[in-house]
Amino acid sequence: MTIEILVPDLPESVADATVATWHKKVGETVKRDEVLVEIETDKVVLEVPALSDGVVTEILQEEGATVVSKQLLGKLSTQQAGDISSETVKDNEPTPADRQRASIENSHNNSADQGPAIRRLLAEHDLDAEKIQGSGVGGRITREDIAREVAKRDAQKAKQDVATEQNTISTVAYSSRSEKRVPMTRLRKRIAERLLEAKNTTAMLTTFNEVDMQPIMKLRKTYGEKFEKQHGVRLGFMSFYIKAVVEALKRYPEVNASIDGDDIVYHNYFDISIAVSTPRGLVTPVLRNCDKVSMADIEKQIKALAEKGRDGKLTVEDLTGGNFTITNGGVFGSLMSTPIINPPQSAILGMHAIKERPVAVDGQVVIRPMMYLALSYDHRLIDGRESVGFLVAIRDLLEDPTRLLLEI
Repeated sequence: MTIEILVPDLPESVADATVATWHKKVGETVKRDEVLVEIETDKVVLEVPALSDGVVTEILQEEGATVVSKQLLGKLSTQQAGDISSETVKDNEPTPADRQRASIENSHNNSADQGPAIRRLLAEHDLDAEKIQGSGVGGRITREDIAREVAKRDAQKAKQDVATEQNTISTVAYSSRSEKRVPMTRLRKRIAERLLEAKNTTAMLTTFNEVDMQPIMKLRKTYGEKFEKQHGVRLGFMSFYIKAVVEALKRYPEVNASIDGDDIVYHNYFDISIAVSTPRGLVTPVLRNCDKVSMADIEKQIKALAEKGRDGKLTVEDLTGGNFTITNGGVFGSLMSTPIINPPQSAILGMHAIKERPVAVDGQVVIRPMMYLALSYDHRLIDGRESVGFLVAIRDLLEDPTRLLLEI
């Protein structure tokens, strides 16, 4: 029986998607629920699993192709691998009898008796089927035959190019230089669009401050081990940052608001986006109702979202919403930056690397672990008084974390 491999239902507001990665090739066996192909939208990556055990017999949409919901991607046969011809089962070596029959039939079978995937590859590479010795059963051409023919042709062309240019100065001077051109992924294009949108549609301004991290570092050193044993997750810095941000947002509601046309929308809930770097680009999953959850729950949610981002399993729900964003460039060593607002939000807080620096405390110069804070905000909605006050509130809360528990 043949099972169709279809594009899953795309998220709302997503018209089409791109075939990102095929994890199986034609002829490979698969198990039920094993991932066959990944489909990338401008928001998330969707996995398409196998509906049954079987063998991939055909791939109709190659990597990079644009597809829509329910479009046919390929086909899966539920027959055993040994029942599929060697055109689709790459590990089946033809028998001597197969090879003898192939040599006889090859001259008249190559051009007519090929699957649609092979015919498409022949057309893409401008190859003549009559000139290729097929290694499959019945003299059929396999993907390996085409790859070998393309490699041979490219090698011959390279030799000709070298022979033509070997006496020129440019070949001697630049023979080791090369370039690689690849298309942008949908996620990277979407990131670029949103960055330009933020720059072109907001009156963005950045204000800075610094915070002495010694109190929090002492707190983590004192209670970190007990915290991990009790809650099963490490006590990181981010839970302190989020709790401080929530308390500051309560004091300065303009920072937790957004502009919608000619209206200002004030949010009475606290959904915080956190910037996460993934192999596919920067994403901002959302921690919801941060005012109502404990620091342990925040750390668990951060860990779960980071793992999903790394594995490409973030959903549209994970990425939707958020009133305020925290980005921590300090994990990469950034000392100071001007983060860009994540529309339609009105502000974003940048945390940076913690470095020991000499500072004045009670008239004495001491060495303290210091970190710069950067708040980028939309000046259309947030004035200087609110932005500076908001950042000072975060600094004061982090320098005296007991206030986070007392909410003062």
